[in-house]
Amino acid sequence: MRVHAVRGLGDYTDHVFKPSTNPPSRFEEMHVEYDEEAPPARLRVYDDDSKSILARNDSPDLPFTWSLNPYRGCSHACIYCYARPSHEYLGWGAGTDFDTRIVVKRNAAALLAAAFDAPSWEGEPILFSGNTDCYQPLEHRLGLTRACLEVCLRYRNPANLITKSNLIERDVDLLVDLHRAARVHVTVSIPYFDPTLARAIEPGAPTPARRLRALRTLADAGLPVGVNVAPVIPGVNDKEIPAVLRAARDAGATRAGLIMVRLPGPVAPYFEQRLREALPLRAAGVLARIRRARGGRLNNPEFGARMRGDGEEWAATERLFRVWCDKLGYASWPSWDGPSTFRRPGHGSQLALF
Repeated sequence: MRVHAVRGLGDYTDHVFKPSTNPPSRFEEMHVEYDEEAPPARLRVYDDDSKSILARNDSPDLPFTWSLNPYRGCSHACIYCYARPSHEYLGWGAGTDFDTRIVVKRNAAALLAAAFDAPSWEGEPILFSGNTDCYQPLEHRLGLTRACLEVCLRYRNPANLITKSNLIERDVDLLVDLHRAARVHVTVSIPYFDPTLARAIEPGAPTPARRLRALRTLADAGLPVGVNVAPVIPGVNDKEIPAVLRAARDAGATRAGLIMVRLPGPVAPYFEQRLREALPLRAAGVLARIRRARGGRLNNPEFGARMRGDGEEWAATERLFRVWCDKLGYASWPSWDGPSTFRRPGHGSQLALF
């Protein structure tokens, strides 16, 4: 992939984030350190000229095969984001570079249509996001996610979406049409109920209350919606699980998921730094609890274990989640399988004979 151009986008390019800071990159021999306070990080937007848009997943602990990410990097700036290491492949850092250097795939919809036109494509469900949020703030201006959903509707290809943004409300009409023609499931990520806590850990994301309103909008439109209490950071938001589940159920969620925080590679030192800044009195205890649930480490990369913890404390967290899911009547997650609805435009018409 080549990143070749910067595009200014009005207010976004003037937005000032925290001072620049990145963990040392495993791919770079040099690392920048500032003798005085680091300069502020400003949002920069780059064009991506990739020739494909779908990524194939071969992880045995994920329920999907194909994912689509119109953006690389994410200005939600969640301090725990497991996707941060992907920015090192671009020659940037996993810290504020990930939050402020956003790569956009402006031809995402055309690439998706080309993938659907390939004879090998059989109409499998596509997960929107999976790496970075497909409804992050730039989507408001660029509309890349909506354009891709329009392609899915044209080809009647099922889609699943995960987001922590209320911007998804903009596309309710399109999602309803796609659900009628194929299948759609939306999951809203709400790890926190306390807005102050959420702002400390997810500084660029909408408030929990705003996400709950979006969930209600989706549910009222007849779309199947779920909530992800993810990630759970032991000692930070595990006690908020009942409140999140109750509020999401009241808003119309019918399914719920739980994932423990993942801190691969350079994410761990960045997370620790930001955690100590955001929650200085709790940080040491939080890090100790994560290590107890990860066999003494901050991360366990093994398939089957990387999304959940181990030990009595994490087992108690899972029990708390299950008890409240049962109490509130949450159902199990739907299967990704089902009869194919996929049709290429013109299929079945007399025009297809010529």
